[in-house]
This record gives sequence, structure tokens and C-alpha cells, in this order.
Amino acid sequence: MGAKSFRGFVPWIIFWVVASPSSWEYASGGALLAALILLIPTPDRGSLKLLDIASIAFFGALTIAGLVLDRDQLSWLEDYSQAISSGALAIVVLGSLAFVPFTEQYAREQAPKEIWESPLFKQINRMLTLVWGLVFAVSAILGVIAQQVDSGTDWLNWILPIALIVGAFKFTAWYPEQARAAAGVPPRPAASSATARS
Repeated sequence: MGAKSFRGFVPWIIFWVVASPSSWEYASGGALLAALILLIPTPDRGSLKLLDIASIAFFGALTIAGLVLDRDQLSWLEDYSQAISSGALAIVVLGSLAFVPFTEQYAREQAPKEIWESPLFKQINRMLTLVWGLVFAVSAILGVIAQQVDSGTDWLNWILPIALIVGAFKFTAWYPEQARAAAGVPPRPAASSATARS
């Protein structure tokens, strides 16, 4: 996962940064707009990914809910919007393990086609996808806990989730080379070390 995969997270980052009990509707609208803009074809755009579809579906549903439902019907969403968004990402990412792992969709654009079905390539992307899914699941749990306590909400809503995401990016950069070394595969050139190629 490199810069292209990070770009897929942009709508979710916008939502996490902007969303609050009084602004989640604007956050979901902005995230939906960002997701749609990211679909505009460019020379390095690549193929449509699961994350792209999930972003449009999730933020589209939130935006519609904000437009058609009364505020008293949405109090639970105001309180748990960040936990719900993290939980939705966890479901999408972990669910992809049953089909094509989330990270593999990006890795295929940086790896030769002949290795896509190799056991090592599959192993690397299953592990990376599992780690990302668990990060989002734990972030969702922390968001729920934050609504049940009177103090430490900044740690639960922001500091710990950000630390987990940074850790996931570092693991994504580190693990593929470790798996390749353990399998006796020669190291790749440094310029491509952040990909999940095998």
C-alpha cells in the first residue's frame, strides 16, 4: 500500500477530522464529495477499488440520512458517528478477506501479474488486511467507550486511533520485506519497498 491507497482514505480522514455532534452532516457531505472527486479518471488513477465503493455508499447513506431524518431521530448518530465510521471500515476491510483482501487490490497495481496467485503474495496481503481491519475495529470500540466515560475522550477518540493508524502504516511498510526474507525471496529495490509485492 502506497500513496494510491492512502488517497483512498481521504474521505474517511475528512469525516474523522470534521465530524462532531453539530457538524457530522457537513462532514459526511464533504467526505462524499471527496470520494466522488477521487473517482475522476487520471493517468495514475488505477481501477475502482472496494474502498472507493464503500466510501460512496457509506457517506452517501449518511448524507441522505442527514437530509431526510429529523435531528431527534439522529441523536445516536451524532454521538457515535466516528465509532460507526470506524466500524464500517472494519467490516469492509475484514470482509474483504473472504474475497480479495483489501490491500491486494492496491498491491496488484504494483506487482507483476504472474505473482498475483503466489502463496507469498496472498499471505502478505491477508496479513496486512487483517492488521488494518483490526485497527479500525479497535478504533470503533474506543469510540464507543469514549461515549461512556467523562474523561479521556481525546485519548479514546483521537490519540489512540491515530497511533494505531500510524502503526498500521509502519507495519505495512515493514512486513512485506520481512515475509519475503523469511521465504528466501531476494529483497526488492529500495524505491518499491513500501509495496506488498512478492
